Amino acid sequence: MAPPPQTKYCILSHPTPEILLVTLNRPKQLNCISAEGNEELDAVWKWLDSEPKLCVGILTGTGRAFCAGADLKEWNQANASGKQRKMPSSGFGGLSRRKGRKPVLAAVNGICFGGGCEMAINADMVFASTAATFSLPEVKRGVVAIAGALPRIARVVGKQRAMEMALTGRVLKAEEAREWGLVNRVVDGDVVDECIAVAKEIAGNSPDAVIVSREGVNLAWEGLGADAATEKLIAETYPKLLAGENIHEGVKAFVEKRKPVWKASKL
Repeated sequence: MAPPPQTKYCILSHPTPEILLVTLNRPKQLNCISAEGNEELDAVWKWLDSEPKLCVGILTGTGRAFCAGADLKEWNQANASGKQRKMPSSGFGGLSRRKGRKPVLAAVNGICFGGGCEMAINADMVFASTAATFSLPEVKRGVVAIAGALPRIARVVGKQRAMEMALTGRVLKAEEAREWGLVNRVVDGDVVDECIAVAKEIAGNSPDAVIVSREGVNLAWEGLGADAATEKLIAETYPKLLAGENIHEGVKAFVEKRKPVWKASKL
């Protein structure tokens, strides 16, 4: 395994050899993310995609917040100096506009506001503790959720509910967020443990099939119609799966009535 990026805003760990757990670690600042932190996380997710043995990423936070959004003190200083804050093309936390190859799950342990909510909206799955709260409060501070959430939240919850979130900035509790479709599950217990259990399920499948299946869903998420997305998947991504070892291993293992032994993905 290649060494991971050096980090100072988050902690990297491995619940299993195939899973990368990324824990935001600025609890006193409610895990708000600075411009430097955005670049750090972008490098972490790129490392996840490039490391063959890793299959799934998980993002969570320490303390009572998942992520309260951008570092507004830094933003205020940038405004005062006339400097523009930079953000990677993958968006806030390297995640709010990320496409990537491998799935990233959000284990939302508490406050999930602003950029934190933008990251959750673009995560592949979202698990929330009963204490989790979600909000796009940017309008209350004279700013806009510009890191990718606005068009995406409309796809997730529909226009009217997206408007309610974007124009009022009101707070959604975990169960309401689940009812709206923003959250997969509300967890009465350790949300990270629940997320790890699902990540293990994903990591137990063919890594090639996971990558291609995720791409098929994301083609629709990014706006392609069903037929156009299917044709693009068949033409560009599916042939890579057919050329790999894992599709042969999966079918052979089924016929031989044994558990497949997957190879690290080369897609």
